[in-house]
Amino acid sequence: MENKLDLNRLCVHTQTTKPWDLETCIKEYSKAGIQHLSIWRHLLENQNLKEVRRTLQDHQLSVTSLVRGGFFTAVSQSDRKAAIEVNKKAIDEAEAIGAPLIVLVCGADPNQSLETSRAQIADGIHELLPYAKAANVKLAIEPLHPMYAADKSAVVSLAQANDIAEQLNHPFVGIAIDVYHLWWDNQLEQEIERCGKNNSIFAFHVCDWLSPTTDMLNDRGLMGEGTIPVKQIRNWVEQAGFQGPIEVEIFSERLWKKNQTAFLNEIKEAYIQHT
Repeated sequence: MENKLDLNRLCVHTQTTKPWDLETCIKEYSKAGIQHLSIWRHLLENQNLKEVRRTLQDHQLSVTSLVRGGFFTAVSQSDRKAAIEVNKKAIDEAEAIGAPLIVLVCGADPNQSLETSRAQIADGIHELLPYAKAANVKLAIEPLHPMYAADKSAVVSLAQANDIAEQLNHPFVGIAIDVYHLWWDNQLEQEIERCGKNNSIFAFHVCDWLSPTTDMLNDRGLMGEGTIPVKQIRNWVEQAGFQGPIEVEIFSERLWKKNQTAFLNEIKEAYIQHT
């Protein structure tokens, strides 16, 4: 029997309603009955983080994750060291606002092999782990679609993310499963099961893939608008043990042009009907 969702697990990424600033996101999500949000880091610039945390608490909103850390890869050793410092700052921010998790877009450098980049990713996360553990902030590797392999992430399958998580073998390292990036993989069900056995499913992101798609980054759809079997993947993730917030992460020039309050209502409907 199909497991119907209610709104208690709905989480919205602030980037999904990109035209809104953080204060508006908090107020409007709360007004819409949404209990969880994931905050993108640029919205924290020049903010008093104690006040942000207080505002979240006042609106009874729970932060699912801070997005994003990562970008560990570079030919230059000094650039890799600088990336560690940037990630430590992200961990500080997550701790300050009460985010239990940072999503890692791990990085890639077109001037070196994917294997070299993946080794640097593992090394970078390993170096961060003591700092993350001290702050009680977990790290979630997010595998991206292969179209991003050259410059955004050398981790382009759930199998590769599982390999790194198993290599590091630490309770503070897990995986963010995003249907947009992984729906195409004929090994997805087995790799989700593997991830579940390792207790490594830290986050689950949903949206849809439009066909034809007009932009590799900013033409994603609401669940039910495209070709991704979102409900099936959600069932696999839940069978593997995940019962956390379900995060709507949509980048869409088309949807950002809409009235965002109306769009938020469409998100709620698509979440209930098509997730």
